Order: sequence, then structure tokens, then C-alpha cells
Amino acid sequence: MSEFWIYFQIGLKHVLDIHAYDHVLFLIALAIPFSFKDWKRVLLLVTLFTIGHTMALMLSVFEIIVIKVNVVELLIPITILITALFNLFTAGKSNKKESINVVLFITLFFGIIHGLGFSNYFKSILGGDGASKVIPLSEFAMGIEVAQVVVVFMVLILSYIVQTVLRFSKRDWILVMSGFIIGVVIPMIVESEIWIK
Repeated sequence: MSEFWIYFQIGLKHVLDIHAYDHVLFLIALAIPFSFKDWKRVLLLVTLFTIGHTMALMLSVFEIIVIKVNVVELLIPITILITALFNLFTAGKSNKKESINVVLFITLFFGIIHGLGFSNYFKSILGGDGASKVIPLSEFAMGIEVAQVVVVFMVLILSYIVQTVLRFSKRDWILVMSGFIIGVVIPMIVESEIWIK
């Protein structure tokens, strides 16, 4: 049971690490267009992201996929930028239902990219044969999922407060938050190590 908590906590800390805030930024970008009435859709998106993240870790841990770290480190902020730009261009649009399948697919794909970004560290803490890696991966995925639900729930609470107490329109909330995320992510892209090498 204690081993479960080890990997579960690693999953929690991976998302909630203040120094590695890219994961949280992506979750904020993913959640800001939604409200509490959309909780099923948001939960589906979060779970798809976790599935993609876990798939990437499995493929990497079993050395089916090997990708350069600096490439992934560039792709992660690009996924956040794309999500924020999507929000920026669709804010205030009344009919988003036709684009939900695209958003679901992109969220799964972005989960794979984010998972690859963590794969080298995760491989270093795992040992043993292939079978012994599946259970820790599952425990880690559970920690990721719980942490992501916490982050998204906090975003939905903040969204509710801003829109009801402070009387921001939903469109303005999405525009301001997307602009903020873009402002944080662009320096991450520009300062990526891939441009140095």
C-alpha cells in the first residue's frame, strides 16, 4: 500500500509542482471556456489528457518511442499556446458543439506530448522488468488524474466568482485568461534550448 502512495504522490506532485507550471497552464487553458454545468465534458477532457499522458509514458518506458527531450520541451508550450489561441478565437461563439470532437482528439494528442516530457524522469525512478512497470504507471496516472481534477475544479470556482461576483462576461474572462497564458508561454517557446543547439 505504501508503494501505491509513492507513485500516486509523484503523479500529484508532477501536476502541482510550482516550478513546472506548464501542466497547470495547459489545464487552465483547457478549462477556462467551461463552467460547472459542463462538468461532464471537462472531466472527459481531463481524463483523455491523462490517458494520452499515460500512453506516452508506457510507450517511452517500454522504449517503443524515443524522442529528444529538447523537442518535447518545445512542443509542450506550443500545445499550451495552441489551446489558448483556440480559446481566443472561439471566445463568445455560441455554437462550440461541432468542434468538441476536434477538441477531444487534440486533448488526447497533447496529453501524449506532455507525457513524453516527463518520460525520462519517470524511467529513472522505475526499475525492474516490464510487468513491474505497469502498476506504478497506473498509480502515477491516478495521481495525475486527481491533481488535474483539483486544478480544473479550482479554475471553475475562480471562473464562477469572476463571472458572478465581479460581473465579468464569460467572453472577457476567456480573453483575459487566454491572453495571460499566451504572455507566459511565448517566452517559454522563445527561450527553448532547441534554438541554442
